[in-house]
Amino acid sequence: MRTDSFVLRHVGPSESEVNEMVKTIGVSSVDELIDKTIPADIRLAQNLNLPKAMSEHEYMNHIQELATKNKLFKNYIGLGYHPTILPGVIQRNILENPGWYTAYTPYQAEIAQGRLEALLNFQTMVSDLTGMELANASLLDEGTAAGEAMIMLLNTRSRAQKKAKVVKFFVSNEVLPQTIDVLKTRATPLEIELVFGDHTSFEFTEEFYGGIVQYPAKSGQIFDYTEFVENAKKVDAKIVAAADLLSLALLTPPGEWGADVVVGTTQRFGIPMGYGGPHAGYFATKKTYKRTIPGRIIGITKDKDGNRALRMALQTREQHIKREKATSNICTAQVLLAVMAGMYGVYHGPKGLSYIATKIQNLTTTLNKGLANLNIKQLNTLFFDTLLIEVSNALKVKEIAEKKCINFYYASNSTISISINETNSIEDVNQILEILAEAEGKDKISVNLIEDYSLPENLTRTSTFMTNEVFENYHSETELMRYIKKLERKDLSLNHSMISLGSCTMKLNAATEMLPISWPNWGVMHPFVPIDQAQGYQEVIKGLEDALNEITGFHATSLQPNSGASGEYTGLLVIKAYHKSKGEAHRNICIIPASAHGTNPASAVMAGMKVVVTKSTAEGNIDVEDLRAKAELHKDNLAALMVTYPSTHGVFESTIKEITQIIHERGGQVYMDGANMNAQVGLTNPATIGADVCHLNLHKTFAIPHGGGGPGVGPICVVEHLAPFLPSNPIIPTGGKSPITAVSSAPWGSALVLLISYSYIKMLGTGGLKQATINAILNANYVKARLEKEYSILYTGENGFAAHEMIVDFREFKEKGIEVTDVAKRLMDYGYHAPTVSFPVAGTLMIEPTESENKAELDRFCDALINIKAEIDALKSGDTNCALKNSPHTQEMLTADEWNYPYTRQHAAFPLPYLKENKFWPSVRRVDDAYGDRNLICSCNPIEDYIDA
Repeated sequence: MRTDSFVLRHVGPSESEVNEMVKTIGVSSVDELIDKTIPADIRLAQNLNLPKAMSEHEYMNHIQELATKNKLFKNYIGLGYHPTILPGVIQRNILENPGWYTAYTPYQAEIAQGRLEALLNFQTMVSDLTGMELANASLLDEGTAAGEAMIMLLNTRSRAQKKAKVVKFFVSNEVLPQTIDVLKTRATPLEIELVFGDHTSFEFTEEFYGGIVQYPAKSGQIFDYTEFVENAKKVDAKIVAAADLLSLALLTPPGEWGADVVVGTTQRFGIPMGYGGPHAGYFATKKTYKRTIPGRIIGITKDKDGNRALRMALQTREQHIKREKATSNICTAQVLLAVMAGMYGVYHGPKGLSYIATKIQNLTTTLNKGLANLNIKQLNTLFFDTLLIEVSNALKVKEIAEKKCINFYYASNSTISISINETNSIEDVNQILEILAEAEGKDKISVNLIEDYSLPENLTRTSTFMTNEVFENYHSETELMRYIKKLERKDLSLNHSMISLGSCTMKLNAATEMLPISWPNWGVMHPFVPIDQAQGYQEVIKGLEDALNEITGFHATSLQPNSGASGEYTGLLVIKAYHKSKGEAHRNICIIPASAHGTNPASAVMAGMKVVVTKSTAEGNIDVEDLRAKAELHKDNLAALMVTYPSTHGVFESTIKEITQIIHERGGQVYMDGANMNAQVGLTNPATIGADVCHLNLHKTFAIPHGGGGPGVGPICVVEHLAPFLPSNPIIPTGGKSPITAVSSAPWGSALVLLISYSYIKMLGTGGLKQATINAILNANYVKARLEKEYSILYTGENGFAAHEMIVDFREFKEKGIEVTDVAKRLMDYGYHAPTVSFPVAGTLMIEPTESENKAELDRFCDALINIKAEIDALKSGDTNCALKNSPHTQEMLTADEWNYPYTRQHAAFPLPYLKENKFWPSVRRVDDAYGDRNLICSCNPIEDYIDA
């Protein structure tokens, strides 16, 4: 065995196991399987042209060398990004712990109680600090959160406002520039009219449905928005406050001065800047908006025994269900980052956060006094962490500062701003004063005493926050370490067993891929530093873009979209920009097959398109004649087709090139959803099937971990004629020659985790990437071959094989009273997370084993499902007191004195022998979703608050 071959560590089955598996499948070799699975006319004629694969050791040397090319300046740039101190106990026990970063989205609540509690802490912290009633479990970043708020308020206008077509939205000039750019992007397709101005002189009229302000403002000034909000309310306009969350430990929270929505980022709660992300955006609002708030909400309910339990609340709001009626296409959160930020709040508590905020403000005050002593004018009368300073020559300041490895924000030729952060000390203040003294030709001064600062009474927080005991109990490292471990033990992650989620590709997240994201040279980079200070990042970004171009067959890539749904949205906007450039802006019809992901129609609507749905055939494929007829009907206005390939049903449809040709002949562009790219890499590609643009889920195919529901990254790759329209950024230019405005806050989105995909491609190389795809298809067909003797497999390709996933039908068991949910919950007793439930077909499981699992693990999973089939067969119709209906079985239940069930405890908890060696215990019994939705509680309230509801 080659110990320096990464592919041998990444791919599960050994050579001998592969030989056994192909026999079970019924083919003579892997090559025969691939030939019979993928249509010959879309197979790549040549191997990918990528650099030779590196060993793990070689890669670590390579990435260390690149890291040294990033210059570690002290950053006072601000603009929503700040150096932070990540407590070691959080870094080691969450960020670097596969028990946390390999978990899936908590759709199966019974085996996700740990991260659900961590997210509930996050929501409580955000609600308390903002003074709002309700917060979600995080959004992608501050800019997109602001965009979601603007759209939510549009969708919830009064009847009178809708009738009067009120579409104006005020944007303060003091809002962060990147947020303004994202607002422009979001507003245009929905025909929202943005009106920019000075909030101090702006007068609302009945033409406005809302507005947004920054708190503290972009310049650093703290404004009292009370009168502004009162004026807005007179015309029924709603106000969004984009607020620095840490400052709210000291400032009057927006909820107390009348804001309707508060948004922002939790980056400065211990999260590294990472050249732009990932960071957990936050979104807090009033309970009035509980059914329209975007993203996920964690709520409290009870389980089958009446015990407190947590789960994702109000899921009927989600785009998966609402599709083209959805008001948002958000289908992810930044869970890993939200967990870290929330745990930062748990570790420090309200007193600790107040201490950090006070320290920052006092250091800023000290700097301000030093400037006054130097007779240098500072323009902000009230401030938290940012000073706006008049200088004679900003370029001269920049030259002197950069020689001392310091970055400020240069707002104009005569003004600079400086933002203080939690890492700073009085020595830093003196260094700043020295630079400014030199630039202004003044004598150097030194300050020795940190000045106290007090805000006016009307801007000073008087209300308490974070009073729940969780924010008081874990301030020592020992206690927090144990608390994190206690939560971790409640969650099933990839470090316990396979998570075979169809369409979600829960593959190995190799340790070597993950290690560099903890290194300071990657973590401390501000996204708006000059490019020459980030050459290591630039090489990674260029290398990843080039590799993704080669893999997809496309011309150019944008790494800015920071989720898969964001990638869909961006791709459609690029298509719209292309049509507009040709004088065909009227093209607005988007054709989408009925089997598409729920995000597809939602994204199309968000992009201002009209959705036309095409039928599926009895075999589950796209009905080509129906598609042809609808493309012909709408040919004058046809903008795009959105297609998933291989299909959502797990099939390489042989008509795909005919389908894309139909669209092109009628003037449309083809968007390929890259959710199933794990079945394409190295064997075929989007360009070959005739697509024009695709998004790639780097958190699926390219090994970025799911992190319990995020971070996700969804770059888009495009053909040459779409490349000019790739998105830019208002501070650091990116994208094409005629770019659309930004789709996320940072120039390259969640740049820190791009290292993971970069390393995955570097260490696998051409041969390894192709082998990973082959093994993904092999593993899926092996599972299919074992399960089809007991269950119906709904769809297969023309030769009877699946792609990298398959749909198993459980609807026939309804006659015995067994639902697919019962099977999903019973799988927990066998130590497995359920595959994707009831998508894309109700009453089914969609299974995707990925290439990372070996034959032994696949066999255990198959044995579990086969044993469950035997349990179903043994049931009499209507038997509700059975292991399937009572699952999952908790340890408390199994060790109780009484056991009033017609089956044994062993059958409940240890139905197969392997479980005696590796048993995972669900921490609650089956949760009551309906109860939780009727009695919605989304913060850390006392238990009495919901039991008595």
